[in-house]
Amino acid sequence: MTPYVLVVEDEDALATLLHYNLDKEGYDVAVAGDGEEALLMAEERMPDLVVLDWMLPKVSGIEVCRRLRSRPETRNVPIIILTARGEETDRIRGLDTGADDYVVKPFSMTELTARIRAVLRRIRPGLAEDRIRHGDIVIDRVAHRVRRSTREVHLGPTEFRLLDYLMQHPGRVFSREQLLDAVWGSDVYVEARTVDVHVGRLRKALNQEAEQDPIRTVRSAGYSLDMEG
Repeated sequence: MTPYVLVVEDEDALATLLHYNLDKEGYDVAVAGDGEEALLMAEERMPDLVVLDWMLPKVSGIEVCRRLRSRPETRNVPIIILTARGEETDRIRGLDTGADDYVVKPFSMTELTARIRAVLRRIRPGLAEDRIRHGDIVIDRVAHRVRRSTREVHLGPTEFRLLDYLMQHPGRVFSREQLLDAVWGSDVYVEARTVDVHVGRLRKALNQEAEQDPIRTVRSAGYSLDMEG
């Protein structure tokens, strides 16, 4: 699963530079030009990591960080703050607000991408690993194979991406719209009921005989991967 990075930067030239370089590194990148837009975009599609400028129009980066941390859905999203304010008191304030890392401008893209990889490895290891496990289910991203206990599970590409995404966030309930954005992409029109069809296919492939169904249907809310890890 390609990590989705939300870049929040009001300086056009820097925003373009960040988008270009992070896209080249293989991330799925979106850009918000102010704090208000960033909060709306994070609500519409939950990012895997936020690169957040401190000084922003409408809502400051520190306030965006505080609000993201106050929402249950985005409480654990990794946040890296970018700022020209390099004093120790500013760094402490940023980290105390909930940022996971702090990069002082001017910075090199090599440094920033290294920080992003480090934060993802530490906080979202599922996004940085070639193989992830939940309970008796193992996904091998390099070989594009899935195993449950001792047997191989044969999945189509969409079911593979759907399982991968759910395994990155065990226990979290996702609406059909959130799964559409994360698995199919926000620029593709697919009806919400399509999610139900693919979840059904995924369940059929995963569950045999007396095996526990790892996917929980939450009425009027969506789906969650809830099997004990």
